[in-house]
Amino acid sequence: MITVKKVSTKKELKEYVLFSFELFKDNPNWIPPIIAEELETFDKRKNPAFHSAEAHFYVAYKEGKIAGKIAAIINWDEVNILKKSKVRFGWFDVIDDIEVTKALLEKVYELGRQHHLEMVEGPIGFSNLDKVGVLVEGFEEMGNMVTWYSMPYYKDHFEQLGLVKEKEYVESSFSFTNIDPAPFMKISKLIQERYQLRAINFTKTKDIMPYVDEMFDLFNETYAKLQSFVAINQIQKEYFKKKYISFINPEYIKFILDKDDKMVAFAIVMPGFSDALKKAKGKLFPFGFYHLLQARKHSKEAVFYLIGVTPEYQSKGITAIIFEEYYKIFKAKGIHTCVRTPELEENNAVHNLWKHFDSKITKRRRTYSKKL
Repeated sequence: MITVKKVSTKKELKEYVLFSFELFKDNPNWIPPIIAEELETFDKRKNPAFHSAEAHFYVAYKEGKIAGKIAAIINWDEVNILKKSKVRFGWFDVIDDIEVTKALLEKVYELGRQHHLEMVEGPIGFSNLDKVGVLVEGFEEMGNMVTWYSMPYYKDHFEQLGLVKEKEYVESSFSFTNIDPAPFMKISKLIQERYQLRAINFTKTKDIMPYVDEMFDLFNETYAKLQSFVAINQIQKEYFKKKYISFINPEYIKFILDKDDKMVAFAIVMPGFSDALKKAKGKLFPFGFYHLLQARKHSKEAVFYLIGVTPEYQSKGITAIIFEEYYKIFKAKGIHTCVRTPELEENNAVHNLWKHFDSKITKRRRTYSKKL
C-alpha cells in the first residue's frame, strides 16, 4: 500500500532530504548536496523565493519505508506577472515503482487544480537559478553541484503517466588543452578597440559586490525572451549575493564594461566541486568544508554557470573578450576540462558562443508537462 504524507516538521524535512542519499548511495555519478544547504532552501524564513512562491513537500511511503518525494511549487510571479497558469514540481526522487510516482504527482495536480491552474511542469525549482530537468541521456556521466541526477526510469514513469516533453536542455564539455587562443585573442583586441570596452578582473570577493546588482539586472535582460524565464527580484539578489558570490573564486567572475562604465556582459565560472561534494557526504563538518575549500583552490575543472550579454552586443563578438580573460586564468591554474551546465536547446545565442570549442554533448535533460 502506498501512502503520501505532507512534510510538516523539521525532522520530516530532514528525512525528505536524506531519502536521496539512501536512494543513490551506491551510484557513483550522483553528487550529494550539502544537507544544511538543502534545508535552508526549503526554509520559508531564509529563502526569499517564498516571498513570491509557495511550496509543499510530500513523501510517499510503501510498506512503511520512504519510497519517493516531491515538492509542489507555485511561483506566483510566473502566474500573476507572466500570466503562465502553471504549477511546478521539483526535488523529485523515487524508487522504480510507477504507482509511487503517480501518487506523488497527484499531490501536485491537486495544488494546481485548487488554484485553477492549467498545467503542471517539472522537475524545476523556484527560479531559473535552481536545478532543472530529469536526465534522458548521460546517466553514465558524473553530475555536478548545479544539476539533479536521476534514474532512467524517471522519464519512463512520466511518459507512461501521460506527461510530455516541455523543454530540453543540453550539457557539454570540452578540453581546455586543445584550445587555440589565437583567434579569439585577435578578435578580443579588435572588439575592445572598436566599441571601447574593457574587462575587469578580481582577486577579492569584496571588490565584486558593488557590481552584483547590475549583473543581475543584466541577467534579467539577457534571458527575458526565453519562455521559461522569471526575473530575479531585489530580495533574491541580496540572498544570492550572500549564498553564491562569496563561494566562487573571485578570479572566475568576469565583467565587461563600456566607455561609460555600464556593464554589457558578465560570466560566472565555478571550480568543479563534484569530487569534493562526494567526499563531504552532505556535511560541511568536520571535513566537508576542507574538501570544498581545496576544490575551490585546486580543481582542474571549470564549470561555466552563467554568461550574459546585453542584446545590443550579442552579435558583436564580445564573448571573445570573456574567453581571453578566462584563457589566461585557466592556463595559470592548470585547468584541463571545461563544463557547460544545462542550456535550453532553443537558446541558440548561447550555443553559438561555443561553436569554435569542439564541445561534446554529454547529457540531455528534460522537463515534462501535462494539462490539468
